[in-house]
Amino acid sequence: MIRAVAPGRVNLIGDHTDYTGGLALPMAIDLTTVVEGPRGGRRIALTSGDVGGVTDVDLDDLGEDMQETTGAPAPGPAWSRYVRAVASLVRPTEGFTGRISTTLPVGGGLSSSAALEIAVALALGAESGDDPRPLAELCRTAEHRATGVPTGIMDQLCILSGREGHAVLLDCHSLTVEHVPVADEVDVVVDFIAPRTLQGSAYSDRVAECSVAEAEIGPLRSASREDTDAIEDPVVRARARHVVGENERVRRFAAAMADGDWVGAGRAMTESHASLAADFGVSTDAMDTAVARAIARPGVFGARMTGGGFGGCIVVLCARGADVPGRRVRPSGAAHLTED
Repeated sequence: MIRAVAPGRVNLIGDHTDYTGGLALPMAIDLTTVVEGPRGGRRIALTSGDVGGVTDVDLDDLGEDMQETTGAPAPGPAWSRYVRAVASLVRPTEGFTGRISTTLPVGGGLSSSAALEIAVALALGAESGDDPRPLAELCRTAEHRATGVPTGIMDQLCILSGREGHAVLLDCHSLTVEHVPVADEVDVVVDFIAPRTLQGSAYSDRVAECSVAEAEIGPLRSASREDTDAIEDPVVRARARHVVGENERVRRFAAAMADGDWVGAGRAMTESHASLAADFGVSTDAMDTAVARAIARPGVFGARMTGGGFGGCIVVLCARGADVPGRRVRPSGAAHLTED
C-alpha cells in the first residue's frame, strides 16, 4: 500500500516574483492532500470523496495529447487534468488504484493543485531524493500542461522543501532554498475569503506584462526602483514596480523574522498587500476589506492576500493566541511517501 502526502503552502510574502526569478517566502502547512492505494496494472484509477469524481487513465493511451501547454480539459472531473498531466511526464511503468483526500480548500490559493500534482507524482513512483528541484520542475510543467497558465515554481519547490517549524526562503532564479524559523511566539492564520482559479483569470496577462518590462529594462530580479521609473507605459511600470519592491520586502521580512521583529515583519506584509492591490491589480474589494479588518485587530502584526490573487485567502501574522478569525496553520515538513 502506497501513501503519498503533500502539504499545501501559504505564501507569507513574495507573490508574482517567482516567474521572474525573484524571491518568495512561503511555508508548507499542516493541511494536506493524500493519495493512497496499491500500484499495479496499466491504469490509474482515482476517486475523491472530498471534491468528488473519478478519474481513469490508461497508461497505454497517454499518447501525445498532453505534450504541449494547452490547458485542454481531460475526461472526468476537473482535477483529472492534473493527474493526466503528471502521468504524461512521470510515464510510470505500472498503474495505481486508490483514493485522493484533502484538507485543503480548493480554490483557496493554498496550492491545492500543486499538492495534488506532487502527491500523484510520488504515488506513481517519481522520486524527490535529496534534491527537490527536478520533481518541482516536473510538477510545474504538469501545471502548465493541465491549465495553460504560465505559473512559477514557488508552490512545487516549497512543498518539496518544507521543514517543520520553518518557512522557506526561495530564490526562484538559482532555485536555492534557505529555511527560516517561525517562532512559537507568533501565529500564522489563513482566512478563506472567496474561491478563485488562475485559469481564466488575468494571471497570464501579468506574466506577459512583466515580460514586457524585462524586455525594456532587463531582469526584474536585479532591477532597481530607478529602473522601473524609466518604463514609459504606466501599467507595465506599475507591474515592474511591484515585483522590484516585493523582492525588497521579502528580504526585509526574512531579516525581521530572524530578529524576532514581528512588527517589522508585519509591516512588510501589509505593504505587500497594498502593492498587490494598487500596482499589480490582483486583489479584490473583499480581500482588501478582509485585510483592513485583520490589521485593525489587537495582536495583529500584518496581513495580506496570498497566492496568485483574484480571490482565495488572506494570511495574517499575529501574536500567539490573538483573536483572529480563520484557521491557524503551522509550518510542516515536505511531501513524502510511505509504503506498507
